[in-house]
Amino acid sequence: MCRLFGMTTGGPRMHATFWLLDAPDSLRDQSRRMPDGTGLGWFSLGEEPVRDRAPIAAFQDADFNSEARHIASHTFVSHVRYASTGAPDVHNSHPFVMDDRLFAHNGVVRGLDTLGSWLTDVDRAPVEGQTDSELVCAYVTAEISRRGDTTEGLVSAVRRIAAELPLFALNVVLAESGRLWALRYPATHELWALASEPALTFCRPDTDRHLASGREPGRLKVRAHREPTPACVVASERMDDDPGWRLLAPGELLLVDGLTATSLFPFDEPAHPLTPADLSATESSSQT
Repeated sequence: MCRLFGMTTGGPRMHATFWLLDAPDSLRDQSRRMPDGTGLGWFSLGEEPVRDRAPIAAFQDADFNSEARHIASHTFVSHVRYASTGAPDVHNSHPFVMDDRLFAHNGVVRGLDTLGSWLTDVDRAPVEGQTDSELVCAYVTAEISRRGDTTEGLVSAVRRIAAELPLFALNVVLAESGRLWALRYPATHELWALASEPALTFCRPDTDRHLASGREPGRLKVRAHREPTPACVVASERMDDDPGWRLLAPGELLLVDGLTATSLFPFDEPAHPLTPADLSATESSSQT
């Protein structure tokens, strides 16, 4: 299946080289199993989202390897793709950029004609590819615009998709300048988070009640092989052996704003869940 990566420091600029290239399970290494596309997004000195994409594996992409070593930003989103809908093509590679946000998705959503009918011509204008992921991004963007708040718009969009469309997984990483949202929904695919001290407060969910209250702060030490800047990292799998990696709970929406990470649980179970038996051969191979 596709792999997601996101990181934010909340302000100070740093490199993501360790996670993208040098970690024991770096995104470059993961791309050997996810060969259909590569993308890296960050924010410029003018706080505008920038991204570079290619329809090849990250370990083969010279631009990805160069940018991973040299780009400094406070917030990154990266993705390596195993295609389920849409051929390997630069326009089908993540992350997508809409309304000054970076967006990447892992999973399968069906009912694309219905989803497309929820979009106005203006909403659909940024869509260039053929993936379910980009349509989801466009709909999330439209809901954010209508509601005037990123969290409310993301929650509203996911709730409607989950209530009306068949879905297998809807894991998302969404970033604005200095803020990051990570969603694991439902339990199909894993999504992990890692927070570093000294400054970052990592609010874990209450394990007895899936509520935003009753959080337990968790911290870990910054290792010598990483840059020392406090940061929060989210990824589809643990990228090293640090014991501080935490598996997001099913339905957990993690919001990292500045140096505070908060967990929300605003979602019911999908109304039309897809099982592995429901997937096509292409979808099934991409989601394994």
